[in-house]
Amino acid sequence: MSTDSYRSGSIQSSRTGFLVSPSGASRPARPAQLDPAILDHLSGGLDPEKVSEMSHASAAALLDRVHHTEDPQVVRRVITLVDTEGVDVIAQLWSDAEPDSLPGIMWRLYMLRTWMQRNREHIARLWRLGEPVATTASAIAGVDETPDASDIARTADSILSGAFTGDFAVALDRASAFTDVIATGLRLQARRITVKEREMTARDGERGTLHEAQTRAARLMHTAANLLTTSRDFREGAHLWRRGRLE
Repeated sequence: MSTDSYRSGSIQSSRTGFLVSPSGASRPARPAQLDPAILDHLSGGLDPEKVSEMSHASAAALLDRVHHTEDPQVVRRVITLVDTEGVDVIAQLWSDAEPDSLPGIMWRLYMLRTWMQRNREHIARLWRLGEPVATTASAIAGVDETPDASDIARTADSILSGAFTGDFAVALDRASAFTDVIATGLRLQARRITVKEREMTARDGERGTLHEAQTRAARLMHTAANLLTTSRDFREGAHLWRRGRLE
C-alpha cells in the first residue's frame, strides 16, 4: 500500500487525528438542520465567547432534535451534513471546541465519518493489518474480521447515526475502538516500511532511499499518535456522557 495518501490532505496532523480542510467559502452554506440565525451571526464575525456559546447550543439542539424524531430522512440529512453542505459551517461552530465538550466530540465524530468515507479502501487495509484476528475491538467497533471498502463506509455511517439515534456513549466507544485499531495499523505499516528499506540497503548497499523511508514512517507514526489522542478523547467523552457531564 502506498503511503502517499497519508501525506496528503486526506490524513493530516491535527487535534482530531484526521482533518478535512474547509473549502474556504466566504459565507457558509445553510443546512436545514441548523438555526439560520446562528449562521447569520457567524457570517458577521462574532467574538470567541459568543461563538463558544453558539457551538454548545447548536450541538445540543442538533442532537436533541434527532433523538426526538423517527423520520429517517432527518437522520440521513444530519449524518450527511458535511457531504451536502461542506465542512465550513460545523468547522466555524465546533472545530475550536475543547475535546471534553459536546461540540468538540461532535466535531470529531463528523470528521471521523468524513475521513472514513473518503479513504475507505486504505482504511480497510489498515484495519486488516491492525486487527488480523477479531478481538473485542472488532466487536465494539462493529467491524467484520476482514472488512472491505464498503464495510468501512457502512461502519462510518453506523457510528455517526448511532450517536444521534442510539446511546451516545456507545457510539463514542465504537469510535474509540475503531481509531485504536487504525492507529495500530499505521504503526505496523511504518515499521514494515523501515524494515524493508533496511533490508534492501543491507543487500544492495544503497542508502539513498533509507532516509526517505524513515521520513515516511515517521509521518505515519505521527498520524497514529494523533489518532490515539482522538481515541482517548472519544473514551473520555463517553465517560462524561454517562455521568451527565458532557455539555
